[in-house]
Formats: sequence, structure tokens, C-alpha cells
Amino acid sequence: MNNWTEEEVQKVVAQIGQRAASDPAFRKLCLADPAGAVKEVSGKDLPQGLKVRFVENEGAHMTFVLPDPAGPGELGEEDLDKVAGGNLPGDGNGVTYVSKCGFGY
Repeated sequence: MNNWTEEEVQKVVAQIGQRAASDPAFRKLCLADPAGAVKEVSGKDLPQGLKVRFVENEGAHMTFVLPDPAGPGELGEEDLDKVAGGNLPGDGNGVTYVSKCGFGY
């Protein structure tokens, strides 16, 4: 299994964004084979079970990641804090990165 640090993830995400903005063939690869695009930039396979999806910037769309279903009863304070979010990392160009893969954000 590949070990990815948060720093590596951020670096690869930035490199993919820069390259996809200027290389139409790589952009098509991102859309058709996201894992292949990640491997081309990073030289590493995605961790087993992790799926990546790239989408075109088609205007004012937002993606919301729903929390895991709650068991019987109400959400606890920790669960409410997770749902409430906070400052999400982004690229400064209106793109917000949301991850549920254990990279710490």
C-alpha cells in the first residue's frame, strides 16, 4: 500500500491543476482515467480503495460530501463539528478541495 503524506497530496493536486490548465491531452486523461493522471504526475498508484474524480469547471456547481450515516440516536458533538466543517483548503481560484480519505482535511 502506498503511503501518502498530506504534503504530497497537496503538491500532486497543485501539479495536476497546473498541468490540466495548459495541456489538453493531460486534461482528457484526468477526465477519462483519474488514477492514471495521478500516477503520471506522482509516480505512485492511488492507495487501495481510494477513488479520484476530476470534473470540468462548468460554472456555479458545488459538491457536498455527505457525512456517514448516523446510527440510532442523535449526532454527538464531534459528529456535529465534522458536519459543520470550517475552513476548507482550496487553490485560491474558487476551487475548494474536499477529501474523505484520511489526509487530514
